[in-house]
Amino acid sequence: MTGFFAIVGRDLRLSLRHGADTLAALLFFVITAALFPLAIGPAPETLGRMAPGIVWVCALLAALLPLDRLFGADFEDGSLDQLLLSGQPAALVALAKAVSHWLTTGLPLMVAAGPVAGMLNLSADAIIVLLAGLLPGTALLSLFGATGAALVLGARRGGVLLPLLVLPLCAPVLIFGVAAVDAAASEQTYAAPLLLLSALLAAALPLCPLAAGAALRGAAE
Repeated sequence: MTGFFAIVGRDLRLSLRHGADTLAALLFFVITAALFPLAIGPAPETLGRMAPGIVWVCALLAALLPLDRLFGADFEDGSLDQLLLSGQPAALVALAKAVSHWLTTGLPLMVAAGPVAGMLNLSADAIIVLLAGLLPGTALLSLFGATGAALVLGARRGGVLLPLLVLPLCAPVLIFGVAAVDAAASEQTYAAPLLLLSALLAAALPLCPLAAGAALRGAAE
C-alpha cells in the first residue's frame, strides 16, 4: 500500500500545482446549474422539483472534464510506463488514479452541491440526502471515469470516445441518486436508492480497477 499512497500523494501535489482542472470543473458545475433557472423560469416550486436532476446531471458532466488528463499526461511524458514498471499492479495504479480524481474533483463537487441545491430551492432534509447520495455517486463516477479513460488511452479522438463510454455506465448512478432525493423531498423512504448506490460502489470497487489496469497494460505495450 506504500506505492498506492505514493501515487495518490503525487497526483494530489500535481493537482495543487496545476489547479486549473479542479477550478474549471467547479465553475462549470456552478455556472451550468445557474443557467437552469434562466431557461425554465424562477418559479420556486418548479426549481425545487427539478433540483435533484439538475445537480446530479451537472455533477456528472463536471466530473467528466478532467478525465482526459487522468492518464493522458503520464502517458505522454513516460511516467505511466515508470509506474507500471515499478512493481505495482496495474489495477492498483488505476485505483490510485481514481482515488486522486475523486479527491480533486468529486469531493469539491460535493462541497459545492449543497449551496447550489439551496439556490435551486431544495429543502434542507433533501439536501442532506443529496449529499449522502453524492458520496458513493461521485466515487462511482471516478471509478467509471478512470476505466473509460484507460480504455481510450492512446486512441485517436479519445476525448470524443470517452463520454460515449462513461455516460451509459453512469445512468444507473444518476437514476438512483435522483430517486433518493425525490423520495426525501416527498417525505417517503429513501433508503433503497442509497443502498443500491452503495451496492453499485461495492461491485465497481474491485471490478473497475481490474478492467482499467488491463487497459493500461495494453496501452503501454
